[in-house]
Parts: sequence; C-alpha cells; structure tokens
Amino acid sequence: MRILLVEDDSLLAEGILTALRQSNFIVNHVSSGAQALLHFRTEAVDLIILDLGLPDMDGLDVLRALRREKNPAQIMLLTARDSVDAKVSGLDLGADDYLTKPFARAELLARLRMLERRMGTAQSAIISIGGLKLDTRHHDVTLDGHALEVSRREYMLLKALIEQQGVIQTKDSLEAKLYGWGDEVTSNAIEVHIHHLRKKLPEGFIKTVRGVGYLVAKS
Repeated sequence: MRILLVEDDSLLAEGILTALRQSNFIVNHVSSGAQALLHFRTEAVDLIILDLGLPDMDGLDVLRALRREKNPAQIMLLTARDSVDAKVSGLDLGADDYLTKPFARAELLARLRMLERRMGTAQSAIISIGGLKLDTRHHDVTLDGHALEVSRREYMLLKALIEQQGVIQTKDSLEAKLYGWGDEVTSNAIEVHIHHLRKKLPEGFIKTVRGVGYLVAKS
C-alpha cells in the first residue's frame, strides 16, 4: 500500500514516517496542500494521511478537491480540532477516518491496517492461503505452522501478491508497491525477490505470466 503523508510539522512528520516505514508501508511526504494535489494527479496513491492545518490551504479544501476529482484513495484526517463539527465535516466530505492529535503510534497503525483491509481482500490481520499465513500486524509469515525467514521487501511483495489473488500484477505495479520516491530500483529487483520467495514457498505458488507479470492463483 502506497501512502502519502501531508503534514507540515517536520517533527511529527518524521515520527510518522519512521513508524510507517518500520511497519513495511511505502510512504512519501509533502508539507502543503498544493504539493498533495500535484502528487495525487501524477503518482499512484492508495491512502493519504492528511493534516487539516496546512500552511497554504485548509485540509478540508484539499479533501474536497480530491473527492471532486473522484480520487478513490482512502483518506485519514489528522486534526488538532477537537470539535464534533470539524470531524463531521471531514467525514461528510468523504474522509474515511480521522485521528485527533496527539495520538499513539499503535492507534495510527491499527487504523491504517483497518483501512488497508477495507481496500483489499483480507477481512482480518491474518491472511491465509492453504498452509501459508501472513500476519499483517506482526509482519510474520508461517508455512504449515513453521516460521519463514523473509526480508522486508520479500514480505511486502508476498503481501501484495496474496492480497490480489488471481490478479496478474505487472513488474511496474509491484515496484510501485515496494519502493518509494528516491529509492534506487535495479532493473531485475522484482525478479530477484520472486526468485528468493520461490525457494521458501511451495512449488508453483507464485506463477509467472510470461510477458505480463506474476500472480498467486486463487485457492
């Protein structure tokens, strides 16, 4: 899941970025409403964490503009406005959730997992296919009850594939889910991760559709 954080408080933004990256989310950061709108018009984003108190425009105006353009991304508001009216206005304009500052890191991550499940096929923090189980809360992978040692990128790739069972995903789309702005991506990065995962998974679990991409077949 690709996340855009729109927050002008540099200290708060750095804390959120660290928490999200440690939890294997791909996240980019901008500090103004204008930058957020430009990013959404030029880059694929699944979820936006949007501060309402931006320096150049009200966060609700950013939200309004995104929904007017029928942007499908999930939107979580961050607000220091503790009034019911502000929260109701945001939800009525199309926000999917909100957090009132200050908030705990654990709550932010739990809310993001909830929104992520809403976007995907998983109905809980545990995604299961046959004997394979992926725990999105603790970032653990087990096969027939035995823990699998996977790297951060391997975990993210496996998660991207099994959340879209039966759907062919191109190399470019998978790269977009694994790498953020400024990340150096070698031309064969996805192929290397797939190769390593196949050594750890049952034969044929990840299928190659030649010239198109990869998929995990529906169980």
